[in-house]
Amino acid sequence: MKTTPFTDRHIALGAKMHDFAGYNMPIEYPTGILEEHMNVINGVGVFDVSHMGEFWVKGPKALEFLQKVSSNDASKLEVGQIQYSCFTTEQGTLLDDFLVYRYEENKYMLVPNAANVVKDWAWCLKQNDMGADLEDGSAKIGQLAVQGPKATQVLQRLTDINLLDIPYYHFKVGTFADCPNVIISNTGYTGCGGFELYFFPQYADKIWDAIFEAGKPEGIMPAGLGARDTLRLEAGFCLYGNDIDDQHTSLESGLGWITKLTDNKPDLVGREALLKQKAEGLTRKLVAFEMVDKGIPRQHYDIVNEAGEKIGVVTSGTMSPALKVGIGMGYVSTEYSKIDSKIYIAVRKRNLEAKVVKPPFRK
Repeated sequence: MKTTPFTDRHIALGAKMHDFAGYNMPIEYPTGILEEHMNVINGVGVFDVSHMGEFWVKGPKALEFLQKVSSNDASKLEVGQIQYSCFTTEQGTLLDDFLVYRYEENKYMLVPNAANVVKDWAWCLKQNDMGADLEDGSAKIGQLAVQGPKATQVLQRLTDINLLDIPYYHFKVGTFADCPNVIISNTGYTGCGGFELYFFPQYADKIWDAIFEAGKPEGIMPAGLGARDTLRLEAGFCLYGNDIDDQHTSLESGLGWITKLTDNKPDLVGREALLKQKAEGLTRKLVAFEMVDKGIPRQHYDIVNEAGEKIGVVTSGTMSPALKVGIGMGYVSTEYSKIDSKIYIAVRKRNLEAKVVKPPFRK
């Protein structure tokens, strides 16, 4: 298995380690997922996300390339701004979702999911018929996500950059913990606020130690992938491989808002298929739901209607640590996708009532 710059730290802290996307990653620490989860909601937690990918797109053809492969409209980005987007196939289905950072005038950084780095990189190379300058920088960048309502006050002690001057989905580059060229990004996957830091791996130990020393008064704790998953689900964020995949289009997955089928993106991969689906109408949609009956929805459980007929499948589900109720996402026939629609989750031969809700679950 691959390692991150922090793998030895996780092991020394007693983390339960497991293979994730080919990396030896911490699932939870001895404190447990529930405590890690609630600590991020109420205080500040630190996630090692160095397994994520980073692709550089540079040169005079950079924007032309992005307008072809990125579903969102990269021409709207200003330097220092970030955009959520996805790669779409010729059929309009989802190859991956990712972030686009406009680093300089003609320089962008893409951040794809760890499990898809190899696939995404091959896809980018295949689509690069205009000659943009592409570089896979994944092995040269470390990343930590410092999340929670107290993250800003902790991180502010380690940089002269005014973090309050960085709006949501924006970033600045500067010195952090006396380490140069750190990307400080107002983003995250928890719905709890905070920042993500990108840095050269040789500074990893120094940055880790500085953050945990600075956060002692706030009760800072490390958090693993288990808490990251429960937090993202409460926030209503999709996970690739669960809620979005290459079997569903971006429109079916509720990502129409980042799928720009405008005239200034005529070469977007999958554009014609998506326009056709939009015109014909959707037959299934990804929805968020909350249990009415007591029960925990799990991935792959069937979703049925009142008559017991299958209308969909659960893609993500858990018992919400914050809300103490079962929550989940799943694809359902369009007629059952409206807010407050009554649906049923097939749990151990019992059909338990649930209702479609508007995410996020945790307001």
